[in-house]
Amino acid sequence: MHLITLNPWSETDILETVEDSLNIKKYPEKYRHAVGGKSLCLLFQKTSTRTRCAGEIGITQLGGHAHYLDWRTTNFALADLGDEMRVLSAYVDIILARFLKHTEFVEAATAATVPVINGCCDKYHPTQALGDLMTIQEHLGRLEGVKLCFIGVHNNVCNSLIAAGMKVGIEVTVVAPEVNPAAVDKELWDAAARKGLYKVLDTRSINVGSALASVVAESDIVYTDTWVDMEFFTDPTFAEERERRLKRMMPYQLNAELLDGYTGKIMHCLPAHHGYEIAGEVVNDERAIIFEQSENRLHSMKAIILRLLARA
Repeated sequence: MHLITLNPWSETDILETVEDSLNIKKYPEKYRHAVGGKSLCLLFQKTSTRTRCAGEIGITQLGGHAHYLDWRTTNFALADLGDEMRVLSAYVDIILARFLKHTEFVEAATAATVPVINGCCDKYHPTQALGDLMTIQEHLGRLEGVKLCFIGVHNNVCNSLIAAGMKVGIEVTVVAPEVNPAAVDKELWDAAARKGLYKVLDTRSINVGSALASVVAESDIVYTDTWVDMEFFTDPTFAEERERRLKRMMPYQLNAELLDGYTGKIMHCLPAHHGYEIAGEVVNDERAIIFEQSENRLHSMKAIILRLLARA
């Protein structure tokens, strides 16, 4: 069993992982020796704070060992991906990877003989979504029937929220004038729409201010993410596209005006660009549960590791 995307995970898999996450957070001492010295390898092509810390610290707190590999300092960049995954599988018990492209995860998981966790790619971010479900359950006391509005660029995080919501009964409304091309997943979107748990606000024919205010008012959760992927934000070759996108997206910023009178919760998977997708004061607003989200990545990662090792 791998975690490459939440699409093949069952409702039971997801709900039990959320429940385990909450128990691990509440009773951490009970899990101090849960993995019995097993090893986790972190294989990263991209920068990371939360996912890397959650993996390294999580496996350590479970009584195991972490080994971090920067892709650029290994032979993964030079050799056949399948060959290297088979070799790595002989050394460790579970692999947490962060790849640029989803297609590489498919190839890696096919070759690996131990569980592989997708710690982020251009199409999905399942560990983020599971941590988010834990946070929603913790704050709202339920998942089924929750209304979540994702405002911003339709990306990998948005896809995983849709996939998770489809399994546990969260209704996801997407307000996205831009879609990252790599995140297009019509099969997922159509399946969620058929269940009545995914809808898109047509940004081509709306008055942005009034339409956003209306959908926000009806939502239990308002969620946003960076408008430009982290690896491109300071890339000079992406500067022109970055400026175009920022100008296009600015009317969709989460700010005090949009959220005036809102009584729900505000979420962001971090890192945030203050003054772009979210105003700085909103990050620290009393309605924001952003840093609880961040903390919960650790507890949910532990639950993911335990589940996959138990199924290995």
